[in-house]
Amino acid sequence: MYDHSDIVNDLFESQFREWPLARDNYGQLDSVRVRKIPFPGYEIAVQFNPGRIVSSAAMVDAGSIKARPCFLCEDNRPPEQRGVPFGSDYIILINPFPIFRRHLTIVNRAHTPQQIEGNFLSMLSMAEALPDFVIFYNGPQCGASAPDHLHFQAGNRGFLPVEMDAGNPGLSSTVASSGGIELRLWSGYGRGMLTLAGSDSRALDNAFTRFYNKFAATQPERPEPMLNMLAYHSAGRWTIHIIPRRLHRPSCYFAAEPGRILLSPASVDMGGVFITPREEDYIKITAADISSILEEVCLSDGEVKSLTEGLL
Repeated sequence: MYDHSDIVNDLFESQFREWPLARDNYGQLDSVRVRKIPFPGYEIAVQFNPGRIVSSAAMVDAGSIKARPCFLCEDNRPPEQRGVPFGSDYIILINPFPIFRRHLTIVNRAHTPQQIEGNFLSMLSMAEALPDFVIFYNGPQCGASAPDHLHFQAGNRGFLPVEMDAGNPGLSSTVASSGGIELRLWSGYGRGMLTLAGSDSRALDNAFTRFYNKFAATQPERPEPMLNMLAYHSAGRWTIHIIPRRLHRPSCYFAAEPGRILLSPASVDMGGVFITPREEDYIKITAADISSILEEVCLSDGEVKSLTEGLL
């Protein structure tokens, strides 16, 4: 898979010339406010980004999805939004409501449901072809604002704290290795998480499938087990962070004012950047709030350990 970096850079430049909405929204990132909240051994960044209200407040119940046109289908996208092909099945688009300085949505050409089963290798191919990006996947019930249309997103490397935290031996350690890949488990990170790493895409796919099937058995009522995933490729190796979920939105999302915090956590939040589209939430959210949200929506370290026993 060849490097798509130049193609994507050209796409951003042309879209900024042709699409005022996108150009203005990326320009507004200069005024986005960020504050960092310390935890033992790591930090969580909180970003005030009012443009993300579209995603954070998205109605993703079956009735609402059925009632609206799919905004990822080609016929319904803004006329100014142009993309470049990725293989035969995907189109790379710039995301007009960015979190990152470079924020992509990588959309399947077909209107097919959001699911990672059968598409994990596509995610790895994207990570390899876009080495300057983290590829992320939000499951249909934990962050995807278009659960009816298969898509991934990508953001520039170096933005998410999890990338740096992955090198901290106090937060994660290798618990098994086999066939050139390794399994790392995290502890004391506020969210139960596992990491697969290695240079053999098929072996990684096999390991992920085993985990997926075991996790799916614990959530049989769902279209797929609840997952957020972050993947990147460097020096011939993939790193895939997998965050299993138990809940889509925390109770504070539905609370009455003034106790409400309108925060709908997805992969970026799991990667260490909490997105608050309302200023009042940006100002008032505390370390205790963040801990409570993560504990509510994520599995515990022990639950993840149990799901990964015998994985490799």
